[in-house]
Amino acid sequence: MIKTMCNQAKKASHQLALAASSQKNACLLVLADLIWQERQEILSANQGDVQRAEKAGLSPALIDRLMLNESRLQGIAASLRDIADLPDPVGKIFDEKDLPNGLHLYKQRVPIGVLAVIYESRPNVTIEVAALALKTGNAIILRGGSETIATNQALVATIHAAMRQSGLPVEAVQFIDNPDRALMNELLKMHDTIGMLIPRGSNKLHEFCRENSTIPVIIGGIGICHLYVDESASQGDSLKVIQNAKVQRPTVCNALDTVLVHRSIAASFLPPLVELLEKDGVTFRAHENAQAYLQKFSTPLVQPAGPEDFDIEWLSLVLGIKVVGGLEEALAHIAAHSTGHSDGILTENTEHAKAFIAQVDSAAVYVNASTRYTDGGQFGLGAEVAVSTQRLHARGPMALEELTTYKWVAQGSYSVRP
Repeated sequence: MIKTMCNQAKKASHQLALAASSQKNACLLVLADLIWQERQEILSANQGDVQRAEKAGLSPALIDRLMLNESRLQGIAASLRDIADLPDPVGKIFDEKDLPNGLHLYKQRVPIGVLAVIYESRPNVTIEVAALALKTGNAIILRGGSETIATNQALVATIHAAMRQSGLPVEAVQFIDNPDRALMNELLKMHDTIGMLIPRGSNKLHEFCRENSTIPVIIGGIGICHLYVDESASQGDSLKVIQNAKVQRPTVCNALDTVLVHRSIAASFLPPLVELLEKDGVTFRAHENAQAYLQKFSTPLVQPAGPEDFDIEWLSLVLGIKVVGGLEEALAHIAAHSTGHSDGILTENTEHAKAFIAQVDSAAVYVNASTRYTDGGQFGLGAEVAVSTQRLHARGPMALEELTTYKWVAQGSYSVRP
């Protein structure tokens, strides 16, 4: 089954790589319309998945990621239209030059070929990664979680309908609808046909893929995210940024996990922070050096931080708090506990901002902004296939350009090397 899928995808990728931008864009626009036209069927399938997930005892964070509604479908459709409007990277020529040996040399962007994406819970990923693959001329093999099979089946059927209407090969989007773990193990060995593997989900999934795949793996999406409130920061504005980073959507990888506060402002800043976020249902894990500033708050609202609490991606309305002596201590904490996803500083000190940017080695580094911006759509990329926290070959939100590679093209005049 898996080998047949991979071979079909490989064959379809050759055809898709030659498709005109206008044809690929037309497919994305048709898909955006169909997502809305078929919303009742999609939402009905999703409701069944959500009910089964609740019975199975999945966490509220996972159920939130799984759930679709009309608003989220409208967002998905809007993202598809945004991707259609973006420039097609395939065929782009760059680093063009004439050499002393007579060659005219340049690089040209080409599709990677076949991508495989293994993901959990979030059915919007099905549409977004398929759209990015189609736009970049890549075939794709999708393997969602067992908790989303019905939803994904409905979504893939809609994708295939759009591809048929647009004259693109439906074999370019393959979906593994069998949750058997053995099929995933087989998929991880298909290096002869798959060019890149992208796992999206838990740290356990990432580690499994990294340890067992013979395909190059892009690791990312695990975010233990920090904001450091410097002594010079506007405290009122900082409260708003922290509230957005923590509360706007707490179940995603770029949501805030830990706030670090300069000691000189801890007494004036921490109580208002707790009072503000308490209204949103946030509870706190306070380092021992922060507890003295929060004694008027009782448990379970403010609890002592455990030894592992600053190494947890909460994915819920829980926020870690620690008081630091200054920028260097904040940088040391982030270096020890960050996963390299999204970290930021809130400050009016230009030199501190420069030092933070220079020393924090994360995929996205922020000055006076919420970590929630680490997203393909917010970065003007249309959407993303993943947020990479590694250095090769892409880092941060992976969108169109990151799903291409390039080839060298050398033009001569019947040239021979002397």
